[in-house]
Amino acid sequence: MAEAQARQRGGNAEDVSAERLAEIGLRHEVDGEIATITLDRPEKRNAQTFATWSALARIGENLPEQVRVVVVKGEGPSFSAGIDLRMFTPEGVPGQGSFSSAATTDGETFEQRVRQAQDGFLWLRRPEIVSIAAVHGHAIGAGFQLALACDLRIVADDVTFCMKEPALGLVPDLTGTKPLVELVGLAKAIDICLTARNVYADEAMRIGLAEQVVARGDLGKAVQDKIAELLSTNRDAAVATKRLLQGARARTLEEQSAAEGAEQAKRIKALFGSR
Repeated sequence: MAEAQARQRGGNAEDVSAERLAEIGLRHEVDGEIATITLDRPEKRNAQTFATWSALARIGENLPEQVRVVVVKGEGPSFSAGIDLRMFTPEGVPGQGSFSSAATTDGETFEQRVRQAQDGFLWLRRPEIVSIAAVHGHAIGAGFQLALACDLRIVADDVTFCMKEPALGLVPDLTGTKPLVELVGLAKAIDICLTARNVYADEAMRIGLAEQVVARGDLGKAVQDKIAELLSTNRDAAVATKRLLQGARARTLEEQSAAEGAEQAKRIKALFGSR
């Protein structure tokens, strides 16, 4: 059944085997309603590659339907120090190429590869789940954007966020610019990105990048406490509410009010329609 569902979603169960993920530097565990994704290249500070992003996309495609909460965290001293620096060399990452080789392809082909990489981040916003980034140490570039892809960020007091791409002659392209602007505002987002400066825990909390800051040793417990709170609410109501919240910015007050009414009508029918 799981393999059939994976094929229907365009994935393959073998694509996210534990062995393959270990080769890439990821771990993925599902425990009932909770899925945990661990970036597991501590010797490389969990640097990311094309294979990382492809694997993240496959995990999203094959996520069991019962999962309500997805936790993304990093093994070792950092959440993720960003892109594997080998991707900037002519040799690149074995079997994956490099930005240098990508420069010789046509623009449309490279944009397609970027869109494929973005698929590893976009699914974390789906209404049927709540995603939590448990962030400690460095969250640089792609690591920062992975944290931004999650609905909530619970961070350790040693965290360092940095949008490094402009300093490298690049732009952030892993779906991080929109949530950054929505969280901190346009001016602050410009400041953070165009200076490529570090944002530490106290500022992250103050400007809305983090929902909670805890001591490094308390990060795991803080995430578990938040999971318990999230799972205490009705699943269908939570999904509908997240849908409403995600659409609120694009709607007028009147449109949002109508959307609330439509969602509530569905909930009332589901709760009381058969009585």
